[in-house]
Amino acid sequence: MSSVLTATHLQKTYRTPDTVLTAVKDVSLSIDRGEVLAFLGPNGAGKTTTIKMIAGLIQPDNGSVLVNGYNPHADTRAFASIGAVLEGNRNLYWRLTPEENLSYFGVLRGLSPKVARQRGRELLDRFELSHKRKSVVQQLSRGMQQKVAIAVALVHDPALLLLDEPTLGLDVEATETVKRLIREVVAEGKGILLTTHQLDVAEDLSDRTAIINQGEIVAEKATAELIKEFSGTAYHIQLAEPLDDLKNDLDCITKLNYLGITIAPQPDNQRITIEDPNQLYAVLDILNPRTIESLTRDKATLTDVFLALTRKT
Repeated sequence: MSSVLTATHLQKTYRTPDTVLTAVKDVSLSIDRGEVLAFLGPNGAGKTTTIKMIAGLIQPDNGSVLVNGYNPHADTRAFASIGAVLEGNRNLYWRLTPEENLSYFGVLRGLSPKVARQRGRELLDRFELSHKRKSVVQQLSRGMQQKVAIAVALVHDPALLLLDEPTLGLDVEATETVKRLIREVVAEGKGILLTTHQLDVAEDLSDRTAIINQGEIVAEKATAELIKEFSGTAYHIQLAEPLDDLKNDLDCITKLNYLGITIAPQPDNQRITIEDPNQLYAVLDILNPRTIESLTRDKATLTDVFLALTRKT
């Protein structure tokens, strides 16, 4: 796959008469076509500064950026390859209609008025907004506003999309709609840099995750691999009925104790923990024919990974 973003060894330091703050120390990121990179970090970690350097808004002290092969700090052609959706829909004019926003920003980004209007109509139809094309944006629901914001970011067909909190403040239905649209955009071959504090959304959408803390990347790999690295191996069995050593379960309890299996104390002794995954089938044989309500394995979330990595330093 070809790369739509290559940022290498980015550094940025801010100086005042009293202080020197190194916001970004040595950050390298890359995104391929058809890939979502979740770029995560606590407040003040250097995330925003990095994104501004990628977008050509801040000149790095050291390092380089290529967007679709162009340097945004030296070649204006790079900006034709970047689309952005900012938190709070700040890339929209609220007193204009969706149709007017798309036409305006399409022309601003180099399209002819005719092509901008045509492209706008296509996007409004695709995002199921045609019936709202002449409504003022500020009168639309939050979910519709976010769909308009994504459409505006896509009007000039950029290779790289910067998404900042794309689902913040949306209800469940609107969130799922926006996530579906993002997946469709990725499937078309665009690269996405996703920043969000909603880590469940990042886990659901991202192919890879990069976590920045105190100006440095502390982890970067496939999201599934990162989660697996922080997950445990224990299994947990929840029985429909608790084990009772006064009735017919004494033999079962004895066998489980012999294997060193943990049985939760009463009154929760219908929960059994198997630390060694190799013992799973032996335990299931012992429990047969008792009814099992659930069988789960320890699995971290991206939130667990994020907290573990950002609390270390």
